[in-house]
Amino acid sequence: MATQKLSSLLSVSTTSASLRSLGRYFSWGRGINRFSTSVSIEEPITPPVQIDHTQLLINGQFVDAASGKTFPTLDPRTGEVIARVSEGDSEDVNRAVSAARKAFDQGPWPKMTPYERSRIIFRFADLMEKHSDEIAALETWDNGKPYEQAANVEIPMVIRIFRYYAGWADKIHGLTVPADGPYHVQTLHEPIGVAGQIVPWNFPLLIYAWKVGPALACGNTIVLKAAELTPLSALYVSNLFLEAGLPPGVLNLVSGFGLTVGAALCSHMDVDKLSFTGSTNTGKLVLELAAKSNLKPVTLELGGKSPIIVCEDADIDLAVEHAHSAVFFNQGQCCCAGSRTFVHERVYDEFVEKSKARALKRVVGDPFKKGVEHGPQIDEVQFKKILNYIRSGIESGATLESGGESVGSKGYYIQPTVFSNVQDDMLIANDEIFGPVQSILKFQTLDEVIRRANTTQYGLAAGVFTKNINTANTFARALRAGTVWINCYLVFDAAIPFGGYKMSGHGRVKGIYSLSNYLQVKAVVTPLENPAWL
Repeated sequence: MATQKLSSLLSVSTTSASLRSLGRYFSWGRGINRFSTSVSIEEPITPPVQIDHTQLLINGQFVDAASGKTFPTLDPRTGEVIARVSEGDSEDVNRAVSAARKAFDQGPWPKMTPYERSRIIFRFADLMEKHSDEIAALETWDNGKPYEQAANVEIPMVIRIFRYYAGWADKIHGLTVPADGPYHVQTLHEPIGVAGQIVPWNFPLLIYAWKVGPALACGNTIVLKAAELTPLSALYVSNLFLEAGLPPGVLNLVSGFGLTVGAALCSHMDVDKLSFTGSTNTGKLVLELAAKSNLKPVTLELGGKSPIIVCEDADIDLAVEHAHSAVFFNQGQCCCAGSRTFVHERVYDEFVEKSKARALKRVVGDPFKKGVEHGPQIDEVQFKKILNYIRSGIESGATLESGGESVGSKGYYIQPTVFSNVQDDMLIANDEIFGPVQSILKFQTLDEVIRRANTTQYGLAAGVFTKNINTANTFARALRAGTVWINCYLVFDAAIPFGGYKMSGHGRVKGIYSLSNYLQVKAVVTPLENPAWL
């Protein structure tokens, strides 16, 4: 989900004069200034969880990589190593695909009754619920998201998604189709086979659930690549699947890097289906490798630059709070972040002032500490890119209202940053920053803002704030996005489909629509002799 479109920005050198001019706004060192948010950073809290699984999961066993290599996974709070994890490569992908193929062609999983498959998935969800505290702690430790967010929002959503798809397992069926002639025609909905799945680092378990849940419910087997930045929670919960009774080879997990594990999975001739969540640029490569191998179908959930539109009749306090959450939730590391906020000129100044005040109140600190809303960015690379985008916003003439600096002496903390007077041609208004940067733009008419909101390569989501149902209906149909939230934002549910238009991807995840990603439709035609009726 994280688009890494910074080549032009990173190539720009900063002159001494420009640095001196930036001094009017803030110093470039770490620290606190008049744009600062609430800060609660002390010595890192020791996470209440033990790391038990760092190996690859292949054919029901945790094993070392064939090469014996490992790589570090880091704590975003400090940059220090949490654990070393087995580093898979193409040989490990081959082993995992072979196990998944055998489990599909010869194993019990696709041949089980759908009810039996659903019982295993339900048992897994129960085990997740039992171990939810440890799972949330791993998610926070490896990713940096607030523990309260992981424990109270994300892990319950993961459990709900698996129960949702467990319920679907015995309700997947074909149709009887009338034909023009004496034929009995039926359609069968069959599992597609071995599914390759690539999960991003920003919501490691949530998107694990979006992919694994429907694939298993449909009777498929899986080879999953966890993100190299956040592999720990996926390894932990995959072991719970074994405890729940999932047969060997049905779910395999190979940790490693995109150029090795990811490329091998996408190119593999014995993988029948790919599902990828990540950046648009990487999505293009995934599609290319799939096409050059065996033309396997691909589901893509990619980047976004989602607009939020605040009309002059909107409830401003409501809009401010939702727009704040839309862009700062998960430290801004969200594919559908509302990172372009269009506000009607008549309420613009009020909205800016209230947005600034809300950002200044946002508590930044150790994500394990109670009351913290905002943890560190995922790693040093993302940390530096976000700061460069902030610098770009200032240099291009946007007004820095709050934030703009890193926080603390270690780790990857960045203050929630608000810009006003943003113009459409600025980098911060076009690129997916994937960080805590709110860009507030001004508009005059509905037709104008519809055109501007749609002028982007992306089309993942949008938000509209208005009290007029006709205005809401106009935007709902005019905005080219896979989800349009009206007077709300970031409302997710297991049954609500999610996906994008344009370069935000192909296909939908969640809900009934996700099942079609993992099914083949077969027509079976049989002649009828002397039928009583047709």
